[in-house]
Amino acid sequence: MSELEIQLSAGTQPGDGDRATRRGRVPGRVTAVELAAGLLAAFLLTAAVAPRLLAPGDPLAIDPLAAFGAPSWSHLFGTDESGRDIFTRVIDGARDSFLIGLAATLIGLGLGAILGVVAGTLGAAVDFTVNRFLEVLFAFPGLLLALLFILVFGPGPGSAIVAVGLSTAPGYARIIRAQLIRVRSSAFVEAATVQGLSRGRILTRHILPNTLAPLLVLGTLGVGQAIVWAAALSYLGLGAQPPAAEWGAMLSAGRTYITSAWWMSFFPGLFIVLTAVCATALGRSIERRMRHA
Repeated sequence: MSELEIQLSAGTQPGDGDRATRRGRVPGRVTAVELAAGLLAAFLLTAAVAPRLLAPGDPLAIDPLAAFGAPSWSHLFGTDESGRDIFTRVIDGARDSFLIGLAATLIGLGLGAILGVVAGTLGAAVDFTVNRFLEVLFAFPGLLLALLFILVFGPGPGSAIVAVGLSTAPGYARIIRAQLIRVRSSAFVEAATVQGLSRGRILTRHILPNTLAPLLVLGTLGVGQAIVWAAALSYLGLGAQPPAAEWGAMLSAGRTYITSAWWMSFFPGLFIVLTAVCATALGRSIERRMRHA
């Protein structure tokens, strides 16, 4: 993978710094997009950590007489087929969606880092073997790999977490391997070699810290992707199961009533999109600031 592909994978484009300068963007200054993403992230994190602060009701409480209620002051996002308040369920669902996204991202990054470092440090034969293995995995779409895993081990939140993590690991592995190879051939590593430092010392003090630095950016971007994939699995009935207040499961439950009660699908879908956009914006902001640091 070329440096261009690494930049694209990390959410950057060639010449971003030049364009930012031409637009008058000052490195270190908080932009409007970053401010909006930060406020949205704070809201979502509050919903995930302390949902009762935003929605004190019970997400599983039913009220048949209030079923299919349209959005109103008493029910901001309306009610579903059982009369449950959708706003309360969306807020409560942030916890499950974030836990699934974070856990899946940690699994994907961990496996990707191990494979990438092994491929980039243990010689040509190991590098060749790992690359052929990654190419086999890349032959299948990531979501298809997740579906195959769930087909073998059964549906559920735990299976969805592992499935999404495994399906994203090959991409992380290739990025980390390419970054390691680039760092290994850099001037400061050559200088350390000339100074007589051992291979292990160079690896642990110079190569790995600079190779693994982009993981923060990759992880931030990956959380949004993992949440979308986990929601897709729940939508197909392979992740969280009803009546769990998880966004993908809510989206799936609302599709039956999409023409008569559009709000049942709209608001969970809106929060999935907003979370993915927020993660992307924050990831690009972190990458830009690390570049200008």
